Amino acid sequence: MANTQTKERFNMARLSVNVDHVATVRQARLANEPDPVEAALRAETAGADGITVHLREDRRHIQDRDLLLLRRTVKTRLNLEMAATEEMHSIALEVKPDMVTLVPEKRQELTTEGGLDLRTHTESLKRFVASLRDASIDVNLFIDPVPDAVKMSHRIGASGVEVHTGLYAEARTARDRIVELKRISDSVMLAKRLGLKVHAGHGLDYHNIKDIASIREIEEFAIGFSIIARSIYTGIEEAVREMVRLVS
Repeated sequence: MANTQTKERFNMARLSVNVDHVATVRQARLANEPDPVEAALRAETAGADGITVHLREDRRHIQDRDLLLLRRTVKTRLNLEMAATEEMHSIALEVKPDMVTLVPEKRQELTTEGGLDLRTHTESLKRFVASLRDASIDVNLFIDPVPDAVKMSHRIGASGVEVHTGLYAEARTARDRIVELKRISDSVMLAKRLGLKVHAGHGLDYHNIKDIASIREIEEFAIGFSIIARSIYTGIEEAVREMVRLVS
């Protein structure tokens, strides 16, 4: 926790490492390894400020066993990404992660494709978020970088937002990347003015992190796939250390 406190004092961005894809490899053979719990321990040792996992309804990678063990072993902060369903609500109240990030979820998608539809589900999300916050769990909403989504997150009562950086990460031209970077920056500034905690993530890697990390108001980045992919070559500790340097 000292690493996180030091970064907060000096206004440096934190890194939460998503270990889902360690479990993806394990589940390909329904084996016992590689173990995302062991990966999380090594990521923390290398300087990660938090661990993120997405417990999907179809359990395609992270399993309930992983989440329970991570709750007992993570020494920094445990962020549980999940859909706003009754099953996941019960699990969150039982496990008590430090933070929940509510994300949209479709069975057929390879990865999360966009932000939450806040306008359609405003009232149900208000109740859902309030229940978790009453249990002393911070709740972030995964949103697209648009002002309306930021304002609605504030009205819903979220602790903060995680701004979806997918279009920025996938931009094919310098012009498109600049446009997306400004959309993200504007959303981040609005969120800060409204008193929301500001996180960002999706599609970020060792090549595109530099420009977005220059937005000093972003408090934390959630990065997974690129770190786990690089760790195949370097080992997870070195992969995490390198991303920590780039984010900070």
